[in-house]
Amino acid sequence: MARAAIAVAVLSLVAGCSLLPRSGPTRGQIFDGSVLREGDAFVLVVTDRVNAIASVAPALGFTSDFLNAGVLGSDVIAPGDTLGLTIWENVAEGLLVPQGQNATILDEVQVGGDGFIFVPYAGRVRAAGNTPERVREIITERLGDQTPDPQVQVRRLAGDGTTVSVVGAVGAPGIYAIERPTRTLSQMLARAGGTPVPPDIARVTVTRGGHTGQVWFEDVYAPHNDIALRGGDKILVEADTRSFTALGATGAQSRVPFETQTISAIEAIAQVGGLNPNLADPTGVFVLRNEPEDIAEALVGEELTGTQRVIYLLDLTRPNGLFFARDFAIRDGDLVYVTEAPIVQLNKAVGALTGTLNSVGAVTQLGAGN
Repeated sequence: MARAAIAVAVLSLVAGCSLLPRSGPTRGQIFDGSVLREGDAFVLVVTDRVNAIASVAPALGFTSDFLNAGVLGSDVIAPGDTLGLTIWENVAEGLLVPQGQNATILDEVQVGGDGFIFVPYAGRVRAAGNTPERVREIITERLGDQTPDPQVQVRRLAGDGTTVSVVGAVGAPGIYAIERPTRTLSQMLARAGGTPVPPDIARVTVTRGGHTGQVWFEDVYAPHNDIALRGGDKILVEADTRSFTALGATGAQSRVPFETQTISAIEAIAQVGGLNPNLADPTGVFVLRNEPEDIAEALVGEELTGTQRVIYLLDLTRPNGLFFARDFAIRDGDLVYVTEAPIVQLNKAVGALTGTLNSVGAVTQLGAGN
């Protein structure tokens, strides 16, 4: 009768297992969250078909607005640029050259926002959109009406007109002019000192007007991603900010940053120490995710509205279960949860009951001793 009483007590504790400590919901409680029961989530067993649909990840890259922009000519002048002018005259008393000298230098002539510069006796000269050679011809022509055979030299200096800003995880953040050695994205990143972040998890974002494009740092050097720069471009380099959360019967429960561009479910579990051999149920590995409407519709085969809650079940004990987990791609914000094995709750129930009986026995012996 004593053994029967203990068995009844154990079964009662197991039936009321919500009173026992555990790392999270049971496998059955997660299934209760299905749309087929009490919840609003779709619970799907991972197969090759599910992997083909759910593992689609947004691709990084530049739009045609960036890709079709040609490389700027290194000698084209832009508003904000700074020019240097040297003017020679062949007369003793020239218009601009001081007495006793044969040339005058006009340094740091700023190109205005309207694209013009001012040169004494030549007036307002359009510089923006012209090459230094063309500006030289215009100034020479205008001065030639007032002094015989003037000689003019125009130099394009590094100015603020065609500059880009490079910020974030680079060796030397700052504002850089687009010059002959820095006309493309890869050249400008090299000019800014590269990045200390591992190239495979460093992202490069370029903002131009109202358009933004993003690529992995290591992909910048592919010809189609090494875009030509434009004045005003903003370049941001940062480490990958994606992460997933691991909970339940794993080696560790934590928020885990992505260490590579792609992470499979098996790799995610390995990153947190694998399944806890004393607790984990290999038939109850779940990935919880909010899926966009189009992916959710493809998964369940019916019309849906808006983002949907989807729970993916990875049963590692099934034939090819490990292969399915290897091919299942973890995405940013995923929750990887491993349930405890049913025997764990039974052991906890027996332990709780045994501890209770031992405590009662100790009290009884104490009372008998008194």
